[in-house]
Amino acid sequence: MKDVSAKIRCEACPIRCWIADGQTGACDRYGNSGGTLVRLDPVTILGRAREDGHAMVPFAIGADGWAGELLRGRDDFLTAIGAGTTYPDYKPAPFIVSADVEGVDTVTVVTEGIFSYCGVKVKIDTDRHVGDERSIVRFEGHDVGHVTTTEYGSQMLSLGGVAHLTSADRNEGLATMRLLIAMCEGERVELDVEGGTHLELAAGQAPVIDGELEERMRVGCGSATIGMFATTWQHVVDEVVVVDEHITGVLTEHQAGAVLGMRPSGIRMRGRRSTPGRYFGIARPGSGWGGTDLTDPLTIVAGFDAKVAWPGLRLLMTSTTGADSAYFVLDEELRPVPTDPPTDVVPTITRIGENCEPALTSVLFVAGAGGSLRAGVTTSPISLTRSVRSGRTRVTMGGAPVYVWPGGGIMVMVDVTRIPPGSFGHVPTPAIVAPLEFTLPSVDYAALGGHVGAIRPADDVLAVDDVRRFALTELDAGA
Repeated sequence: MKDVSAKIRCEACPIRCWIADGQTGACDRYGNSGGTLVRLDPVTILGRAREDGHAMVPFAIGADGWAGELLRGRDDFLTAIGAGTTYPDYKPAPFIVSADVEGVDTVTVVTEGIFSYCGVKVKIDTDRHVGDERSIVRFEGHDVGHVTTTEYGSQMLSLGGVAHLTSADRNEGLATMRLLIAMCEGERVELDVEGGTHLELAAGQAPVIDGELEERMRVGCGSATIGMFATTWQHVVDEVVVVDEHITGVLTEHQAGAVLGMRPSGIRMRGRRSTPGRYFGIARPGSGWGGTDLTDPLTIVAGFDAKVAWPGLRLLMTSTTGADSAYFVLDEELRPVPTDPPTDVVPTITRIGENCEPALTSVLFVAGAGGSLRAGVTTSPISLTRSVRSGRTRVTMGGAPVYVWPGGGIMVMVDVTRIPPGSFGHVPTPAIVAPLEFTLPSVDYAALGGHVGAIRPADDVLAVDDVRRFALTELDAGA
């Protein structure tokens, strides 16, 4: 039998570690100091720097409910980073603090949640093909998620989630936990997508796909690009084709070309014509022009109508980022002949790139606030849910604003680049430990069955030595 005579038991999470003197528990959040259980991480205080050296809290509550403006009544906002958890369910949150905000008595409930039901949604700004929809994504050789539906100008991944964290394969669960911690803390990770694509991703940084750094997010689909730059091309070329894996645009057929009175070119395109000047399925997805598998753009041109086209017709073909482009002039047989673009055409290609945003990787942490979290706030969890839904209670994570999903429960989503570093931890169940704060008027807190007896004045909490102050300007600089 394990000798626990020289150890103390931590009840902060479901692991219930026995911790020897001078050692920490599995989460590294708590340790044994001379027979006393102590919290090792400092509570993080978030402030917004001002010219006078003071700080402003990023959130405020008005008399009629949450207003969302910057707070001027206090200098600091107590986050849940390093606060500890509410586990087990019946225990009030580690910090329930009160403060007077411009004459309104408020309460902020601060706790770190243990999330088994959590994951990340990853947005990769690229038109390069990363994998077919529903393709498995692997980390350290383990299945951790999948490629999901493409969004405008970006490829999307859905990673983590309870099925992977609680997998029958413990190694898969631990790998998923390591991945989520790394991605939420802004570390670079390497992923392999079923089908061969290798990804190097970090929140707020440019993605690397199969060893190539992505620099631009496309300005729009092929059709949108035609619309944006039609007037730029109107007098310097006779036809423009913007190659795009989803919607390829053809200038003279497009509404933009028609409204400008451009002469039809007689070009015949492969793929399925949607509306005039818009073509679907011109090629397979890939890492070539406009997210297609094309290296030769003329592959998608079936020819020219001899009754409409003319020798000398000037044809520009470009991708949606302007990174790939080619200029052609039709010969006497109406065949496109590659030619160096004239000096008045080159700036039109450059302009596409100038209007592209830098390609970035975005990571959104998604989690559901379940029993222990809500019970740590109130004796009536459903009342808290309703208060959040009505807007009376403001939810933040590490001081950062969250999006609360509609429907049942409290499912939140947050941009990890807006949370101070060191905000995320783990327990080896495995699960993710992340900060969560609930702020509301004190009269509402009492009405929803809050742990009123556990409220402490904010000044008393903020006066302790074991705190970490984090200026919002530091966070803004890294976002």
